[in-house]
Amino acid sequence: MKSSLKKYAAELLGTFILVLFGCGSAATAGGDLGYLGIAFAFGLSIVALAYVIGPISGCHVNPAVSFAMLLSGKLSGKDFVGYVVSQIIGGIAGAGLLYGIIHSTGKAVTSLGQNGFGAGYGIGISDLMAVVVEIVLSFVFIYTILGVTSSVSTSAVAGLVIGLTLAFVHILGIGLTGTSVNPARSLGPALLIGGKALTQVWVFIIAPLIGAALAAWIYKWMNSGVRSS
Repeated sequence: MKSSLKKYAAELLGTFILVLFGCGSAATAGGDLGYLGIAFAFGLSIVALAYVIGPISGCHVNPAVSFAMLLSGKLSGKDFVGYVVSQIIGGIAGAGLLYGIIHSTGKAVTSLGQNGFGAGYGIGISDLMAVVVEIVLSFVFIYTILGVTSSVSTSAVAGLVIGLTLAFVHILGIGLTGTSVNPARSLGPALLIGGKALTQVWVFIIAPLIGAALAAWIYKWMNSGVRSS
């Protein structure tokens, strides 16, 4: 039981940090950092977290990653529920602190790095295309995670590869949907900012889970009979 609580606490803390620093960089300095800077804020957060909480929980900090691990038989149903609840709480807490920081300046809080699509967001893609984009981005990200964590020979660099891949998918995705690939990262800001972000958040919950399922199934099929070392 104590071991499970430590894993859940690590997932909560990790998701809190990812949302605070990733979404915080977009909300407070996005104009100065640009897409590349925001992408690396998310990616470097994962690099740091992977080597700190990775040995405790595996550093999923993402319900879609946990879903892929569940489908791959690497996570129990009980731990899946515990991970997802912890990740959602961490995402809301991270967005809450970010809201408080911006609000303390006396300015209206109009951005928490929330995801979106349509007129007035990025290049204005449709809801259907937003679903497609998020499925593809999530597939690439989670397929990479499954690959780099499946072999002992790549375990030492797994955190770096995963963090750089998250930055990689953000570089394309920021101008399209803001890049979710993570329901917990999207839900926290959407709940606090409300409005359009909240009505659109279903895309950023469902599409990453579909991308995760595709990644798990295709990885299993592509690598069946292939020995890992």
